Amino acid sequence: MRIIYFSHLDTPHDLRFLEALAQTPYRVFALTLTRGGGRPRQNISLPEGIERLEWSGDRKLARGESDANLLDELRTLVDHVKPDLIHAGPIQSAAFLAAQAGFRPLVSMSWGSDLLVDADRSADLLRITRYTLERSDVLLGDCQAVKQKAVSLGFPAERVVLFPWGVDLERFSPGDEKALRLFLGGEASFVLLSLRAWEPLYGVDIIARAFVRAAQQRPDLRLVLMGGGSQEGLLRSLLEAGGVIDRVIFPGQVSQAELPAYYRAADLYVSASHSDGSSVSLLEALACGLPALVSDIPGNREWISPEEQGWLFPDGNAEALAAAILRTAGERERLPEYSLKARQLAVKRADWTVNFKTLLKGYDLAVNG
Repeated sequence: MRIIYFSHLDTPHDLRFLEALAQTPYRVFALTLTRGGGRPRQNISLPEGIERLEWSGDRKLARGESDANLLDELRTLVDHVKPDLIHAGPIQSAAFLAAQAGFRPLVSMSWGSDLLVDADRSADLLRITRYTLERSDVLLGDCQAVKQKAVSLGFPAERVVLFPWGVDLERFSPGDEKALRLFLGGEASFVLLSLRAWEPLYGVDIIARAFVRAAQQRPDLRLVLMGGGSQEGLLRSLLEAGGVIDRVIFPGQVSQAELPAYYRAADLYVSASHSDGSSVSLLEALACGLPALVSDIPGNREWISPEEQGWLFPDGNAEALAAAILRTAGERERLPEYSLKARQLAVKRADWTVNFKTLLKGYDLAVNG
């Protein structure tokens, strides 16, 4: 089978899909689409066995249906490769362009926020979303919320293939990281870990506001704010105004090799995202045995049962998050039981090697269904 994997190729998740596809007997071609407003991705290191397709879309900003030249080039490329299917996403960019090209079968993959948030941002985006779904043979998604949204837009439920993307359970596993723990504040501290991008969708400002409230009452609290984003100025100003920025660690972007150590060195994973599918960072935390305190949204409710693997707090409520942090820090002797249940859930439902096979079933459904 010949497959074109068509995406922005700007996340670790893309490369993980390609690494897994490289181990299959399929011949896989990677097609990059520059993300609007972003920089071209011309030097991505692809896994051995994955063939890169060169075209204008990875060197200039794509403008979707208004870019007739780009669409013509895509059709020419598809005619040359003669794939058995195209796997494309997100919905309003790569999948939309593939749908316009008219190729079938098309396996469209939702990245969560494209359906759960972007589809409702404007009438044009809703029209683009419906257009893409109407011309998709299979929709890949990672949570029930994505499926429900697609069905509400008229997509057949039986053509939705759901699988949480999962994690490498050997790499992400419980362990002891004494040296990093010492750097983060030592055993006497209670360490919160946030990995979401500093953008409005992910509610990191809610975490900052909650931490100010909680840290003013508990000097032993520490916050690790990993990553970066457009809200950096806001976050730093909130933490400085609250007098707690000296208790916040900013590691920046951390490599995949270093990441498990941070989960193991922390006491609590925190996410205030306003919209999510099956968050990969949440699954990584669970796999490392790190209890989670996350916003009460559909995607998170599929993974976190209160008083089991962690806790939920009302979306957007910094005061409630602060209270939950204080309550959890005051009961840290109970964390080992949550840690055990977190790991057990990850082993049961978030094993990448098991879940990836569902993707291949989606391919079969698109080609032979």
